[in-house]
Amino acid sequence: MYKYLLQSVEGIQWFGIATLILFFGTFCIAVLRAFLTKKKQTQYMANLPLED
Repeated sequence: MYKYLLQSVEGIQWFGIATLILFFGTFCIAVLRAFLTKKKQTQYMANLPLED
């Protein structure tokens, strides 16, 4: 039933494409941030839960 309902929506394929692009962009930003963060900043953030 839901399959036929979604097939009747005009342009529904763009939702899947937009979701994929959004996920890929977020993943790329996270990877870049992980590689470009300085070691000093990483150590500071790692020690935050240990400080009171």
